[in-house]
Amino acid sequence: MSEASKILNEMNDRSREVFRLIVESYLDSGEPVGSRTLTRTLSEKVSAATVRNVMQDLEFLGLLDSPHVSAGRIPTQQGLRMFVDGLLEVGDLGAADRQKLDETLGSNAGDVGGMLDRVGSALSHVTHGASLVLTPKQESEIKHIEFVSLAHDRALVVLVFADGHVENRLFTPPPGQTPSSMREAANFLNALIEGRTLGEVRRQMQMQIDARKQEIDVLAREMVESGMAAWDGDGGDSARLIVRGRANLLGEPGEVEELDRIRTLFDDLERKRDIAEFLELTEEGEGVRIFIGSENKLFSLSGSSLVVSPYMNADRKIIGAVGVIGPTRLNYGRIVPIVDYTAQLVGKLISDRS
Repeated sequence: MSEASKILNEMNDRSREVFRLIVESYLDSGEPVGSRTLTRTLSEKVSAATVRNVMQDLEFLGLLDSPHVSAGRIPTQQGLRMFVDGLLEVGDLGAADRQKLDETLGSNAGDVGGMLDRVGSALSHVTHGASLVLTPKQESEIKHIEFVSLAHDRALVVLVFADGHVENRLFTPPPGQTPSSMREAANFLNALIEGRTLGEVRRQMQMQIDARKQEIDVLAREMVESGMAAWDGDGGDSARLIVRGRANLLGEPGEVEELDRIRTLFDDLERKRDIAEFLELTEEGEGVRIFIGSENKLFSLSGSSLVVSPYMNADRKIIGAVGVIGPTRLNYGRIVPIVDYTAQLVGKLISDRS
């Protein structure tokens, strides 16, 4: 049993009810809750002084905090964690929310990337928050590769996969590249990729370059290495994350601290750093997981909460994830079933394509 669960079990009914009402009110309004407000909603009639004593005990346990000397109380991160683990009532997915998701995602036309982009937009719209969608790693066989020059210091590598999926990525080409060296690099790779996935091409590429040095000049060889490097490292992982609904995080103008938190979160989302960890958050088990504040190692600096669930392919293998991120006072009871349903829906749509 966790320490939080132990504390919850040792509370009497009055303390548990006071704690629950404070957290629910805070999640609804974002405002501190005072003792006089609680006396009007408690199931038993007690004085404000009695309620204040209970609130002080809960504050001593680290479950509540007082943002100002004379203000009411708000839950701490530890308090929110205990509420989510022990007192949160998760409702069923509302009919209206289900209909919006089904209508938006019901079309299985287009490529996977386009479908998952619609997933992100729908999830953001339904939850009024920012949505995160981690797309599957592309393991389909490559059909064609092409390099397109955009400027002397910018080029585009285009990959067309056998399933019709197309990916484009910008990169900086080596100095001195010419249209002929770019064509030669593309021809070299197109001869190499037949029947291979992107991962297999990466493993074979350097070996093939070393073995066939006489068949490809230096410029073309540098072009091959630079172009394929565009799919390695953070750039490849970052491109897998679709973020929609950033504007929903702004809400109404708040205090300076709240605006600083949102600014930090925006910076994290823009950089999409440590994206590989996003999927790891979901791999310890099926179903929805909730990360509150500093528990969320991806966006801990902003003190945000993340509700996330993996989705699976037809072989029951976790291949991606969907989630909602926002302030710690998310409406967890409503968002959890929405994220859960969306993950199941995405898994079905992707399985139907295989």
